[in-house]
Amino acid sequence: MPLIRAVPQDTPLGGRLLGFGAYRPAGTLDSEELATRFGRTGDWIRSRTGMSSRRVASADEDVPGMGAEAAKDALKASGVAASEVDLVIVATCSVGGPTGAARAVAGEIGAGSAAAFDLNAACAGFCQALAVAADMIRAGSARHVVIVGAEKMTAWVDPTDLPTAIVFGDAAGAAVVGPSDEPAIGPVVWGSDGGQADLIHVDPATQTMNMAGQAVFRWATTEVHPVALEACRRAGVSPAELGAVVPHQANLRIVDSLARSVGAERAVVARDGATTGNTSAASIPLALHQLLADGQVASGELALLIGFGAGLSYAAQVVRIP
Repeated sequence: MPLIRAVPQDTPLGGRLLGFGAYRPAGTLDSEELATRFGRTGDWIRSRTGMSSRRVASADEDVPGMGAEAAKDALKASGVAASEVDLVIVATCSVGGPTGAARAVAGEIGAGSAAAFDLNAACAGFCQALAVAADMIRAGSARHVVIVGAEKMTAWVDPTDLPTAIVFGDAAGAAVVGPSDEPAIGPVVWGSDGGQADLIHVDPATQTMNMAGQAVFRWATTEVHPVALEACRRAGVSPAELGAVVPHQANLRIVDSLARSVGAERAVVARDGATTGNTSAASIPLALHQLLADGQVASGELALLIGFGAGLSYAAQVVRIP
């Protein structure tokens, strides 16, 4: 294989999603089992999170491995060969270690000569990676990009800490992005509120996650929906035209609040977190994959993606479903 990989220079007008993939660990943790830790009931947890169960990775399952399986699934769905992949982006906040996950994922899927890097924007990571991929394609720096959201959040959770233990799960979702003669990934609306970064953070002494749940809930239910509406405006799309609204699956109460505030009455609202949990950067591609698998959204429809979380970071864009 040549050392220098050439990317075709016929620059497209934009990028489009070509296919989705997913990897959900077999292990699960249901709300009844969790409730016994805290002297609560399963109904009490469901009423506050909307979650009946969470996926939990085994000791042998890690971020690169789960990410690679999701990426292979996405490549199969897209019809793109691994040899055609120019760039692999892994959105993750839980990989650990200095070398990251993207290079391992690229090698595992057979795209070993592709550029590869991790992107850490926590729960907004997939949407931010999608924006980067679309811009790379439009600029001619890449033609086919694999985006992976992969997290092993349970590795960062103190099992005795109620606010985090009852929401987070493990999984990976992926998408393949390719060139398009017309834009099919709308302009991103993104940013951060660094003044509130401490609302979700990892304690350096214990290496476990801390989250100010009530404050995060207030921020997510009051500050995020204007970002989503601005993404629709920049894409030239009315909420009434949306076929799906796919928020980060932080908490199903937040998901439902965002959907009401956006006002997309015709759209199906993704609620994959009910059985998978909050999987941070993996949650949006997982939810899209499930909507397609269940036939709840059709190819060609428009979907609004809304990522938000630790940082506090956010990103949203309108995309056309492959």
